[in-house]
Amino acid sequence: MARRVLILGGTEEARALAAALVEGDVADPVTALAGRTAEPAAVAGDVRVGGFGGPQGLAGHLRDGGYAALVDSTHPFARQISAHAAEAARLAGVPRLALVRPGWEPGEGDRWLPADNEHAAASMLAGLGLPDGATVFLALGRQRVSAFAAVSGLRFVLRTVDPVAPPWPGCRMVAGRGPFDMAAELELLRREGIAAIVCRNSGGASGRAKLEAARELGLPVLTIRRPPPPEPPVAGSVAEAVAWVGEVLGR
Repeated sequence: MARRVLILGGTEEARALAAALVEGDVADPVTALAGRTAEPAAVAGDVRVGGFGGPQGLAGHLRDGGYAALVDSTHPFARQISAHAAEAARLAGVPRLALVRPGWEPGEGDRWLPADNEHAAASMLAGLGLPDGATVFLALGRQRVSAFAAVSGLRFVLRTVDPVAPPWPGCRMVAGRGPFDMAAELELLRREGIAAIVCRNSGGASGRAKLEAARELGLPVLTIRRPPPPEPPVAGSVAEAVAWVGEVLGR
């Protein structure tokens, strides 16, 4: 019986799933990465870099590669990719699971302000009463910050894995690869004089530290709401995904 499982990856859960499948001898994972990072973190099993050419291309890859299953473990905000994965699985006749980590929930002392999207968050910054020239940390990824270029009176800090040029003159770049602990995030926020944070409610352990640091410093955090979840079946943990793969493979 086929043991190959295609994982649409790029997340900490995708790496953990690939490792669990290899270590438990459950399946032979192939993790597909978009290729946006020059030196991605190591992944157990095989790795494929690059796109597929939409749902039809992905369906063809699933059929030609002899895959027994597809696990969509992309970013919780990558809903177009998730929709393509579901369609491709149907076209190829391959079982598919979406692995989506739970979102973050505010706790005592958090100053979270939910926003529907980046444009709404950019508009909300004016209502925070920040002093002129204050610095805002954009924990968003460089593909999602264009809405903030037109915000006047504020400076911005954007962190990326690979060093890149700033997207506009009022934005300063810092390079760093997570996961980051609370001490490191506190040091960054203090060093840069951060007055507020904008982030997506991505969930996951590795990104939580910046929120804990913001709570410690009493900083407001504009949290962008998640889009609707992918169509079922959906797993909320790596353990659930491993069990699903085992069932699909009859193990």
